[in-house]
Amino acid sequence: MKQSFYIYNSGDIKRKDNTLQFCPNEGAKRDIPIERISDICVMSEMTFNTTFLNYISQYGIPIHFFNYYNFYTGSYYPRESLLAGQLLVNQVEVYKNGEKRLEIAQKFIDAASFNIYRNLRYYNGRGKDVSQWMEEIEGLRRQITKTNTINELMGVEGNIRQQYYAAWNVIVNQEIDFKKRVMHPPDNMINSLISYVNSLIYAKILSEVYHTQLNPTISYLHEPGVRRYSLCLDVSEIFKPLIGDRLIFSLLNRNQITEESFTKELNFLHLKKDASKLIARELENSLKKTIKHKELGRQVSYQYLIRLELYKLIKHIIGEKEYEGFKIWW
Repeated sequence: MKQSFYIYNSGDIKRKDNTLQFCPNEGAKRDIPIERISDICVMSEMTFNTTFLNYISQYGIPIHFFNYYNFYTGSYYPRESLLAGQLLVNQVEVYKNGEKRLEIAQKFIDAASFNIYRNLRYYNGRGKDVSQWMEEIEGLRRQITKTNTINELMGVEGNIRQQYYAAWNVIVNQEIDFKKRVMHPPDNMINSLISYVNSLIYAKILSEVYHTQLNPTISYLHEPGVRRYSLCLDVSEIFKPLIGDRLIFSLLNRNQITEESFTKELNFLHLKKDASKLIARELENSLKKTIKHKELGRQVSYQYLIRLELYKLIKHIIGEKEYEGFKIWW
């Protein structure tokens, strides 16, 4: 199975014969077999040339860039090799049809909120009394199909997340005093952690979109806009509870991540390098986990579940099969 290659040290990365070579400013050179790489995440200062870009483009390898604070800043997206003009037309037509767009957006939020509920149910059954928030979310979920606009739907989604995040103070064993989600910029340890993990998931989904015929700039829940791949934001809503939130709970409850993992002088805005590397490594381990797929009848990885979700969306867009969002079944 291919995997992401994370770069935390500044240096050069280049083509060397038929593989890649990373030359850090400090330390030994390292050869990287290109056949094993799915994408590259750059967390440091990096230099490369067009020979390198041309080479990784032949293999369809995206590069994702993160700044000093571990915030996602952009991607190098190789020329698409799976172009499908008719699918692009269909993708746009569904977006322009308000009723069809709302239907898909509701399916995204229905699946995302179901997965949120399953997370709470899991911890409620293990001695964490979050039943009051489960009841609130259950009631809010019934409003999803009653919404008439995207803005109404986003309002319901926001209320669901407000209830969900309120339960985190019970789920997490550390004293986190988590009241609300703040993103630009994060204002405490938990918000910084969520932002970083969500950025990694966003990049992962973009890499998976590249291997389909979907256009990542055309979305249904989030408004398409400049300088972002908004379809990845749509799909990430579904997988954040399974991949991101469960990882965060595990890291905090095992004390793998604590206040000491952050630079306190920057209001916990900056994750230390060792903590950043730990989170990325644990995320990769989570994505490698497998589950027997109830329809395919075989083991599939969590990462491949993302690809399957994109295939389901394609089938819906071309009118082959109605889309139903991924819901945790185990």
